[in-house]
Amino acid sequence: MKQYTALYKKELLENVIPFWLKHSKDEADGGFFTSLDQFGNVFDTDKMMWLQGREVWMFSMLYNKVEKRKEWLDMAQHGADFMIKNGRDENGNWYFSLNKQGKPLTQPYNIFSDCFAAMGFGALYTASGNETYAEIARTTFHNILKRRNNPKNKYNKAFPGTRDLKNFALPMILCNLALELEHLLEEKAVNDLIAEALHEVMDVFYQEEKGVILENVFADGSFSDSYEGRLLNPGHSIEAMWFTMDLGLRLNDNALIEKSVKIALQMLEYGWDKQYGGIFYFLDIKGYPTQQLEWDQKLWWVHVEALVCMAKGYLLTGNDDCLQWFEKLHNYTWEHFKDEQYGEWFGYLNRRGEVLLSLKGGKWKGCFHVPRGLYQVWKMLEDGPEAMLVKKNKIVSQL
Repeated sequence: MKQYTALYKKELLENVIPFWLKHSKDEADGGFFTSLDQFGNVFDTDKMMWLQGREVWMFSMLYNKVEKRKEWLDMAQHGADFMIKNGRDENGNWYFSLNKQGKPLTQPYNIFSDCFAAMGFGALYTASGNETYAEIARTTFHNILKRRNNPKNKYNKAFPGTRDLKNFALPMILCNLALELEHLLEEKAVNDLIAEALHEVMDVFYQEEKGVILENVFADGSFSDSYEGRLLNPGHSIEAMWFTMDLGLRLNDNALIEKSVKIALQMLEYGWDKQYGGIFYFLDIKGYPTQQLEWDQKLWWVHVEALVCMAKGYLLTGNDDCLQWFEKLHNYTWEHFKDEQYGEWFGYLNRRGEVLLSLKGGKWKGCFHVPRGLYQVWKMLEDGPEAMLVKKNKIVSQL
């Protein structure tokens, strides 16, 4: 796999990151534009807080782990300044979206705005040493814990008591957030969160007899035979498994790493489109039609996260199935998502693998999955399996 190292590094540092540096920064009002067309032109100026936090994290992470380039730190602080000034309500909850000038557009109903704000400010604290950023990250983290049993709070539109469901996305992201913020939190808080999130992911949402991870289950963990309860999101499941592999490294738990690889391979096999290639966005566990009309689209983040997962799984376990899947995913992803002409990557393909939307960023796609995935694969392959196996036998906080 070493032959891929230079390719992923070059794509990250010479194509994807320069695209966002050039086109994303709002010099007038602060923060980042994320709604960028194929050429990098801004086609909408609304600012989604979760994408602002992700971009702050991205440039902070690069500064921390790749090279201390001033332009990267300046970019991260530029986004953070806008978020601090405009991003929260009076209770410290992060809005979902703001207009260009920073006025709230959408109430703080989405806890993932908070998750990525905490992640971004935690990384920026490491880059800058500014205690203000550390305090924002800690406060936001504790707010997340307070809200985790009712993430949407008063904005939850579900009628209580009839079909009380919980969703996979939050425990999944907490598996990653625990490691991202470990340097700012008390050891007990980190360990408790890891144990809780792992239990939810691996014991509640994972259905061992079916070999899949459900997106929604009843509050008591049981199966709901409904649109929501039957829903599968292969990309979420596969991404979660590289988070749990990282936790396996952190906990020195080889069994957890092996189980994560097994589940990821099961979900890949289940979610792969045998006719056209690529991973389906949504599926129904009973084979019924999904609510999501976009169920058969092929999305950028799903494939990028699968690449990370398979590279990590192979390097940690030597499982040849992971290597074969990595090469299959690499060929599909680089052939279909990379824009050879204008830079960065497309986000949305139809089932046949043709570009459906030519945008490079929008309400959901920003400066995150593509560069994070490129970085992860590059650094893992550069380290090589020997270094990964050394890490596997040590207690480490993160890769």
